[in-house]
Amino acid sequence: MGYFERALLASIVIGAGAGFVGALVVLRRRTFFAQALTHASYPGAVAAAAIGVSVPLGAAVASVVIVAVMAGIARVRRQGAQVAAGIVLTGGFAAGALLQAALPGLPVRADSLLVGSILTVSDGDILLAASVAVIAVIVVAGFGKEIAFSTFDPPGFRAAGYREWPVELLVLGLTAAVVVSSLPAVGAILAIALIAAPATAARLIAPTFGGILVAAPLIGAASGVVGVLASRALAIAAGPAIAIAATAFFLLALGISKVRGLPLNRVSIPVETAEDARIA
Repeated sequence: MGYFERALLASIVIGAGAGFVGALVVLRRRTFFAQALTHASYPGAVAAAAIGVSVPLGAAVASVVIVAVMAGIARVRRQGAQVAAGIVLTGGFAAGALLQAALPGLPVRADSLLVGSILTVSDGDILLAASVAVIAVIVVAGFGKEIAFSTFDPPGFRAAGYREWPVELLVLGLTAAVVVSSLPAVGAILAIALIAAPATAARLIAPTFGGILVAAPLIGAASGVVGVLASRALAIAAGPAIAIAATAFFLLALGISKVRGLPLNRVSIPVETAEDARIA
């Protein structure tokens, strides 16, 4: 398999996985957390590159630490997930920038850590992304009812005797996994585009929870393919091209929803309160 064919395969696998998990992120109003995670995993990627180990492995270790820190901050009285995400986003990315400045002889280019390099992904990177996507599908198949109940009716979920933190931690873990698996292709900055844009586009055109879970990975995969093809045709960087393609699909979905007279929020999203945002 040539490098271009490998890039196309990676774009499909990574786009589909990011879109699928992104549907949960968008519906649960955790987009800001996902953005914080993409930025805050940057120091882990830099450290891994410096010591010569796998960049996704370093980002994964950083992600575990980040999820734990955010969970701890969110449990502090009068704080919440949004506060935790804001702290981690700025602190993590700043730590990565300082670490990069302190280690000028990195064996990889800094911009490849920030915006990715899908044309140089390895078979291992593709296998990792495929594994994350399969695990996400299995998790949703096994716990879909609980995830949907917790997402659309948090008070009812608690009143029924369920605890929210296992579902929240499960979704956060899937988000961290898809961020890590996306880093080699689109980098620490642009990963959020593949997570949020396809899912938001799917929410505009799909009327049900299940429909969104089907549409989002299809749009994510299409964004990846269009971005890779555009990068080759126009001689531009693949990562930004994929992000722009995902944004274009969102704008197209927005236009379709307007033309068809669909309400912008066919699937109702619960209003998040300070108590709801807290990881119980």
